[in-house]
Amino acid sequence: MMREEIVFFDVETTAPSCDGRWCLLEFGAILVCPRKLVEVDSYATLIRPGDLSAVSRRFITEEKTTMSSAPAFEEVAGKIFEILDGRVWAGHNIQRFDCPRIREAFAEIGRPAPEPAGIIDSLNVLAGDFGRRAGDLKMATLASYFGIGKQKHRSLDDARMNLEVLKHCATVLLLESTLPQILRTTHHHSAAAVVTRRSGRRMLQTKLPFVGASSPPAVGKAPTTLQNPINNNNGPCQKIKTNNGPCKRDSLGKVVGKAVTKQALLSTSRRPTTPFHMILRHSRTILR
Repeated sequence: MMREEIVFFDVETTAPSCDGRWCLLEFGAILVCPRKLVEVDSYATLIRPGDLSAVSRRFITEEKTTMSSAPAFEEVAGKIFEILDGRVWAGHNIQRFDCPRIREAFAEIGRPAPEPAGIIDSLNVLAGDFGRRAGDLKMATLASYFGIGKQKHRSLDDARMNLEVLKHCATVLLLESTLPQILRTTHHHSAAAVVTRRSGRRMLQTKLPFVGASSPPAVGKAPTTLQNPINNNNGPCQKIKTNNGPCKRDSLGKVVGKAVTKQALLSTSRRPTTPFHMILRHSRTILR
C-alpha cells in the first residue's frame, strides 16, 4: 500500500574499499506533503561503520569522535525501513548511488530491503526538462545557480536542499511554459551575422540587404532586336541583328554606333547599387 508522503533522502558513505564495498556513514530523510511541498517530518542519524579508519576519508575530523559512539546500521535499520518502505523515494542521483547503497546495507545484515512505490530522481528529471543552463547538474552547482547556499554534504541538509532546488526549477519551467516564445532562452546561438534595430518597442532582427551579382546571359540566347531605334543627323537608321546587339547604320549602310534603347538609358541613369552602397544606406536607416 502506497503511503502518502514523498520521502527525500540522502546517504553519506565511505570511499569504496578494494573489493568495491561502501559503508554507510549517515542517513537523512524528510517527509514531504506532495500537495503542498512542505516538510512534515524528518529523521537523520550517523551510522558507525565496521572500520572507523575509513571515516576520515569522507567526514571532517570533528565527526570522528562522535562516529565512534554512533549506532551500527542494524540498530537503525528498522527506523530506516519504516521511513522508506511503500513511499515514493526522491533524491538526486539516487537511482545510481543511494538506492543501491540502501539495498546493500540491508543485504549485509540479512534483512529484506524497503521497496519504493515509485522513484523520483531529480538528476534525471532536470537533465530531461531543465537542461544544463546552470552548468553541470551537480547539486552544489544548482544550489549556487539559484542562490540557495553551499552544499554541506550532510544527509539531512542535502535532502532539504534537493527539495528547494526542485521547487526553483519547477517554478522556472512553469513560467516558461506560460510564455514559451518570450521566456525560453536559446542556448545555442546562430553563427550568422545579423544586425538588430529598434522598431517601436520591439527588437527586429534583419540581415544586411546585399544585392547579388547579376547573372551572366544565358548561352544560346537569341540576340535582341531594337524596337525603337534612335535617329541621328546622318539619316534614318536600319533595324539589324548582330551578335553584339543592335547597331545603327546610316543611309549608305555604314555602321555608325550601337543602338541605345530606353531600357539602356534607364539602366545608365540608375546605376546598380553595390554592396558597399547598400551597407551605407542600411546604416543610415539604423541611425534614424
